[in-house]
Amino acid sequence: MPELRRDLITHRWVIIATERALRPKDFKNENLRPPKGRTCPFCPGHESLTPPEILRYPALPQPWQVRVVPNKFPALRIEGDLEKRPEGIFDRMNGIGAHEVIIECPDHDFALHALTPPQMLAALKVYRTRLADLRGDPRFRYGVLFRNHGEQAGASIAHGHAQLIALPVVPAHAQELLEGAERYWRFHDRNVFEDILRQEIDDGRRLVFDNAHFALVTPYASRFPFEMWIIPKAHGTRFEDVSNEHLAALGEVLTSALSRLHRGLGDPPYNFILHNSPYGQPDVPWYRWHIVIMPTLTKVAGFEWGTGFYINPTSPEESAEFLRSQRT
Repeated sequence: MPELRRDLITHRWVIIATERALRPKDFKNENLRPPKGRTCPFCPGHESLTPPEILRYPALPQPWQVRVVPNKFPALRIEGDLEKRPEGIFDRMNGIGAHEVIIECPDHDFALHALTPPQMLAALKVYRTRLADLRGDPRFRYGVLFRNHGEQAGASIAHGHAQLIALPVVPAHAQELLEGAERYWRFHDRNVFEDILRQEIDDGRRLVFDNAHFALVTPYASRFPFEMWIIPKAHGTRFEDVSNEHLAALGEVLTSALSRLHRGLGDPPYNFILHNSPYGQPDVPWYRWHIVIMPTLTKVAGFEWGTGFYINPTSPEESAEFLRSQRT
């Protein structure tokens, strides 16, 4: 019998379609990486092919391990004023923001899950630094950090990289998460992420991995097969405030998550997204930053667009059981 499950935070419904259930072996695929160009602009020695770098780690004269550059074709431009204005009943503003590319390793064929712990820590520190720096610009309201892996997940350059976009508005989905977490707090007088952690750790069926500081779970109302959330065990609303100790622990969990996907599903395409607190918001007691990992294994089509419901052909319990079995 199919099940309807409601997300505890957003109240979004999903359908766990057990009658069309797909098993992990049904998702194994040969991930298509974007074709390698003759000259990769992200490889060492080709630095002149990108816009002037924003940050490199470590600093010159040492060879770089992580490099940050402006996106050559940015979604938003950093120069200028917002100039918010009406157009009849509509609102508009200039497309002002920041769009950065974070190249986590100089090796063209590197995989994020295969980075050493020091390499992963360096990448996470750069994520933190750039989010914190953009927070200081009064034009920006929200910073979204994401990573597309594989052509089907939106990657257009074969050399792996993350992206960071600073926006002059808070996106609707981020606002939905904030409002849902606050609604739960007002009704229950408890933090929803704390309750989810307690439930999933005690229950165990959807817990994939955890350490002293983070838990990796397949959410109860998973929208996609093998969707995973990384949730901090300590309260914190902003990723840019995370300590080095916690970043190292996060690196362990992120490596575990991506290694299990790679080993079990044949390097599937995926997106990971950091859900952070908006810039300028106080440290509220109801929200918690977290990371969502979404393998690109199914298609979003008319039903999903028309209803906001997602159809997931694999239960999160089965996904978690399979991912736990993949030794890293």
